[in-house]
Amino acid sequence: MENNPVTERLHALTMLQVLDSKLDEIHRLRGSLPEEVSDLEDDLEGLETRKARVEEEIQQLKSDINERKAKIEEFGAHIKRYEEQQMNVKNNREYEALRKEIEYANLEILTSEKKIRQFNEQIEQRQDQLTRTTALVDDKHNELEEKKKELEVIIEDTKQEEKRLLEKIEEASKGIEGRILNGYRKIRLNMRNGLAVVSTDRTACGGCFSVIPPQIHIELKRRTRLIHCENCGRILVDEGFFDEVKEELSTKESA
Repeated sequence: MENNPVTERLHALTMLQVLDSKLDEIHRLRGSLPEEVSDLEDDLEGLETRKARVEEEIQQLKSDINERKAKIEEFGAHIKRYEEQQMNVKNNREYEALRKEIEYANLEILTSEKKIRQFNEQIEQRQDQLTRTTALVDDKHNELEEKKKELEVIIEDTKQEEKRLLEKIEEASKGIEGRILNGYRKIRLNMRNGLAVVSTDRTACGGCFSVIPPQIHIELKRRTRLIHCENCGRILVDEGFFDEVKEELSTKESA
């Protein structure tokens, strides 16, 4: 490689692109699994929240039933006491007052019994809902565990290579000035295939395949200027850079 600052910069950018593409390939191997795991975790959290809410509602209904049962006992005791007092009244006015108290107590007992029946019906409905939700939680949990295992296997198989590539990417980035490095990263983010640096494909840009003027081809061969494709904005380099970079990486790996 020529000892020229621009040439060295173009070489470093090509190296960075090759390494980033290798890292992209590892991430493609994982496919959509990381997103699927994240979505399943969100779904499971929502289902568990729903399950907890239904369980809480059932407990509240049971508590309401106990309160109503206590009221029935309380008013039952009142009725017994009022009936005993009726045996000892001195006039009709006292008797009538006790009769009304008994009538009111009986009404409260009937109301509580009705409420208990309603609460029991609601508990039955909530229990059905809880059964369905629990089944969904179990299914979602099993699905999540399977996806996690799939992802863990892929990560385990590729983590050493990923670590090695990240170290090389960091090393390659140090040889590129901040402004150009930021521009490279911005282009990568905007490209679906992550290619910010490309060589020419015959007479066209290797990224968007727009025709490159002959003068640009000459400039690329000279390796003395940073050139962007006028159509897609990718950085264009002489195809020889990619051959040199791949050979350099191959030599280092076999050393």
